[in-house]
Amino acid sequence: MHELAVAQALVEQVEAVIVQHAAMQASLIRVHIGPLAGVVPELLATAFPLAAAGSRAEHAELEFSHAPITVRCQTCGAETEAAMNRLLCGACGDWHTQIVSGDELLLESVELETVPT
Repeated sequence: MHELAVAQALVEQVEAVIVQHAAMQASLIRVHIGPLAGVVPELLATAFPLAAAGSRAEHAELEFSHAPITVRCQTCGAETEAAMNRLLCGACGDWHTQIVSGDELLLESVELETVPT
């Protein structure tokens, strides 16, 4: 299950954010996953507690946001939504398209708990 490796990389990124901001721990982690990213959100959510155990992200809530697949047509220039297995232009129907969004896997934001001053 490669979602465990993705979860471990996510925890490393969150730890870096915690250190950068001199925080105590993360309370909420938002991840943006496109349908073409090759990651199943449910499996990532299952793997995350294993990867985060003992870290300062251990008690953080994991939240996902999703975006549609968007393509740009090489023929007519239109930017339209497309289906998972049909990356066709929604305007002219041509198959000469380029993916604009839908394949991303991004750490969108991290809410941190800091030491009161």
